[in-house]
Amino acid sequence: MTLRTLLLAALLALGTAHAAAAPAAPAAPAAPAAPGDLRTATGIRYAAADRWEPPALAPPSAPTGAMPGCWQPTDLPIAPAEQAEDCLRLSVTTAAAPGRKRPVVVYFHGGSFNYGSGANYRPDDLVTRGDVVAVTVNYRLGAFGFLAHPELGTDSGNLGLADQQAALRWVRDNIAGYGGDRRNVTIMGHSAGGYSVCAHLASPASAGLFHRAVVQSAGCTGGFRDRQEAQRQGQAFAAALGCADAACLRTHSPAELVAASGGGHDDYRPVVGGPLLPVHPAEAFARGRFTRVPVLYGGNHDEDTGRLAGLELGGAPPLTPQGYPGAVAEAFGDDAEAVLARYPLHKFGSPTEALAAALTDRDWALPIDDTRRLLARHVPVHAYEFAERDTPWFPGFPRPSFPVGASHMLELPYLFTVGYLTPAAQQDLRNTMIDSWARFARSGDPGWPAFRGGRYVLSLASGPDGVHRTDFTADHQLAFWRDLAR
Repeated sequence: MTLRTLLLAALLALGTAHAAAAPAAPAAPAAPAAPGDLRTATGIRYAAADRWEPPALAPPSAPTGAMPGCWQPTDLPIAPAEQAEDCLRLSVTTAAAPGRKRPVVVYFHGGSFNYGSGANYRPDDLVTRGDVVAVTVNYRLGAFGFLAHPELGTDSGNLGLADQQAALRWVRDNIAGYGGDRRNVTIMGHSAGGYSVCAHLASPASAGLFHRAVVQSAGCTGGFRDRQEAQRQGQAFAAALGCADAACLRTHSPAELVAASGGGHDDYRPVVGGPLLPVHPAEAFARGRFTRVPVLYGGNHDEDTGRLAGLELGGAPPLTPQGYPGAVAEAFGDDAEAVLARYPLHKFGSPTEALAAALTDRDWALPIDDTRRLLARHVPVHAYEFAERDTPWFPGFPRPSFPVGASHMLELPYLFTVGYLTPAAQQDLRNTMIDSWARFARSGDPGWPAFRGGRYVLSLASGPDGVHRTDFTADHQLAFWRDLAR
């Protein structure tokens, strides 16, 4: 594994102001289960699908004990060693005793719709401490799940989303046998999984399959492709394989298709247009035409530091004060002068931290805030920001020359045991987050006031003052970015 893998992993998708009000303390879980009661059913087939065909109901499946990942490039730590086309499987983790149904959390993994596996995320503590039943899901990725081509059908670019819907139907029909309450299902996702949750909120085909939603690190005003653009990309993909039609594509092996796809983070995303996703989620949210359920929605304070760390650890020299103006000009073009004035070096610990703050605010905080505001016109939205500075890291990799802080994906070890990251060191913060996420799954209220047009965002970090209300708009310069976009 090369240092370039860290760069790619950090790209997955793709001083705080205090206010007087304090958050309500998260409720302790009701009668949490003992760790010894934990049971995991791994590798349940929830659907079956031929290549580029919609998922179909699978015959009843016993857990196999194996959960091969769906086909994907192998240049990332998150890529599973075992891969297969027959990958539409899920795992259920439960500690439920007979006679009492627990809330169900269904987790869709991230990885830019091109990487990842549900098996990377062990929800044991979420299940035992949070008193929920957790389901982790594999869905088709890359060219297998999100390739749009005129000959492959109207929803060929959204087969991965269709797989997720099939998993939710499996949960509806089967989760009672694992102690789960089919009438209380929360869908949850990070990065690409977060965009997936937004898509399900907007998709008519997902209505009724869930009752709450958690979106982590996904600004859903962007992140989707229109059908015309997606089909052009699909035809270019076919041409690269020497194929003039879809029949030719079907003759290629999975490894050949993955090789032609290449690594990357922007080529495969859900497609707007068609029965599964008729309109962009942002439009659906603005019109109020979406599944109206409570939403827990947030991101990380330093989302873009991981990407810049990857560049440095991949061989790029640390950014110097002399190089900072050029890096800003490259990233922001005609707006560079205004960005330099708003993000002067003397306010930051290093030039890279200054650049990361500007990129995080424009590319992450602004679309996250915009999406929350659209949703909050119609449903209860509870907003958070993960802001821990002393965060886990990729085992075996050195730290960069600057602190990465609350970078993209580094909140995940506070909710799961993550296969490619070191454990979270701050158990109190981990307990707080698990309790809050589980309380939201149970009741739709994580324990702090609703967002209501941006007036309440809870900052989550360790230490005596680590959990507090934050002025998200001021901290991330959102008025500046909104003015710049006009």
